[in-house]
Amino acid sequence: MTKHRARFMLSVALLLCGFAGTAAAQPSGPVIVVPITGTVDDGMAHLVQRSIADAEREGASAVVLDVNSPGGILSAAFDSRDAILNTHIPTYAFVSERAYSSAALITLAARKIYMAPGASIGEAEPSPKTPKLISAVKAEFESTALRNHRNPLIVAAMVDSSVQLPQYKQPGQNLTLNTQDALKTNIADGEQPTLSAMLSANKLTGPIQTEGYTFAEQVARFATNPEVSGLLLTLGLLGLLIEMQTLHGIAGVIGVSALALFFGTHVYAGFSNGFVILLAILGVIGILYELHIVPGHGAPGILGGMMLLAAVLLAFGIPFFIIALQTVATAIVLTVLVFWMVSRALPENAWIARLTFVGAQGADYVASSDHTQLRGQSGFAASYLRPAGVALIDGQRVDVLTQGEFIPEGTPIRVTRVEGARIFVEPITLPSYKE
Repeated sequence: MTKHRARFMLSVALLLCGFAGTAAAQPSGPVIVVPITGTVDDGMAHLVQRSIADAEREGASAVVLDVNSPGGILSAAFDSRDAILNTHIPTYAFVSERAYSSAALITLAARKIYMAPGASIGEAEPSPKTPKLISAVKAEFESTALRNHRNPLIVAAMVDSSVQLPQYKQPGQNLTLNTQDALKTNIADGEQPTLSAMLSANKLTGPIQTEGYTFAEQVARFATNPEVSGLLLTLGLLGLLIEMQTLHGIAGVIGVSALALFFGTHVYAGFSNGFVILLAILGVIGILYELHIVPGHGAPGILGGMMLLAAVLLAFGIPFFIIALQTVATAIVLTVLVFWMVSRALPENAWIARLTFVGAQGADYVASSDHTQLRGQSGFAASYLRPAGVALIDGQRVDVLTQGEFIPEGTPIRVTRVEGARIFVEPITLPSYKE
């Protein structure tokens, strides 16, 4: 009896130890959710790095990437990927709709990937499409897949269209997997309808803590949105044009400020660099130099405009060149329409006025007298004409000019022609004179 009781007590003790061990193994820290939505840029990379650092400091039970992104800047994806791979905290990714290009690399860095029905992942061909860049990006995808025990050939086909996978893609195309194909190829670990369902399925029951962007990151991401970028460009170009119309300085300050915000946020978000900023500054200086210092010269304004346009296109980044062209075209159309309305309200162009003589005459302006009635009249030289002098014609003293000859005082003369204020005379006794 005592032996049976001892065995019973031992079994109970082992069972309690097992429960205790299970409870200790189950993490109890918060679940950090990081939104990977919109364009991948440096602001997003900052968010991922900061979120993982917070998760490690707070002892989080997991870091979950909530992914729905068409991709973006490769350098930002590399920074995010490194931060995800190097953390000791379990990492999960949930693709609600799509994970393309740079977003696909960030997703593949997670140890577990779940996808919603109808979601897709892949299409990661870099731009510009050069063999060197394709090779480098493909290596990043392959090494990331190997780190998390996934098939490197599958992810290589997302980057390099020459990789042959006839069962999943056509020749010459980059691989994009839907949810079912991602499960078949073991790229995805499971299918869940929502992020909440994925958390429940993996027993991630700790408090949910969704990370957010700082104010500076929000401003950068907001201003680099193509629609907002187009609005800033419109304000910038319109400000410069209205400054040309008024030359008051206010419109110029608004225009330069809008352009500064456009370029500054694109640099902060990682789309452009210091060279683009320098190009834009030189372009604006050239335009303002043309407007305020050497109006009408042409060269500074044309060169400045070309430099500013090039800076705007480069500010979007090479991968978004088509979007840049569309945004710039929209901004130009809006600028022309608004400027046309402004020019009707302010018809006088101050810059053009600086290039021409003002037609209006001041209060002290006195026009020359009309002497056309003296043509053909006779008189005599009231002074020595050398060749200019004074003549008495039809009873009035007038300033006259000869054709170059000297005429003595008292010589009979006759008016030959009148040109404005100049009255030309000849001596009547000159043999060549014709009536």
